[in-house]
Amino acid sequence: MHESQEETTMDARIPPTEITGLFGAVVKVASRKMLGQVPDSVGVMWHNPAVMKDLMTIGRKSEKWDALDPTLSTFARMATAAYVGCSFCLDLHYFLSHDQGLDEARAREVPRWRTSDVFSPLERRVMEYAEAMCQMPPAVSDELSAALLDELGAPALLELTAKVGLMDATARMNIALGIRSAEFSASCGLPPLAERSAADVGSPA
Repeated sequence: MHESQEETTMDARIPPTEITGLFGAVVKVASRKMLGQVPDSVGVMWHNPAVMKDLMTIGRKSEKWDALDPTLSTFARMATAAYVGCSFCLDLHYFLSHDQGLDEARAREVPRWRTSDVFSPLERRVMEYAEAMCQMPPAVSDELSAALLDELGAPALLELTAKVGLMDATARMNIALGIRSAEFSASCGLPPLAERSAADVGSPA
């Protein structure tokens, strides 16, 4: 589905370092299997393998949560990445939606979900919730939370909240480190992500 390619370059604020050792070999094999490449972001994180390993563990465990519909989960995380401004996270989840057989045409529209006509009312509420969580301070209203609790149930709403929180933290970390899109979706020939317009931008993060 996607071909291996040279490691991408980026203007990270911490230069990538060589990925070594047994764990490093496992990480490189897993990256090439999943993404078709070993992104420079892995080399950036490799300066502290313990941090990278623990963050990967949290990420893997969160992927096993199953109370929330996978499409809603993807849209929520992409909306979070778009709102915060993490091109790496946004492109990665667009790419993964393609690999996981989700609706990539609709995933491509997430950056402009407020003005796009391809989303259901529930999907819009989920993305609104994600954006409200990311505002400083968070701006989730009682009304929005109550509506999602009624539609999703408590287990799924808790999962949604946790996944948005994890994505918000990851996105802000990537931005602080200067980690940008590695063009995963382009390697699969996916159409570009939709551009946000002034009408799509909510309150600043």
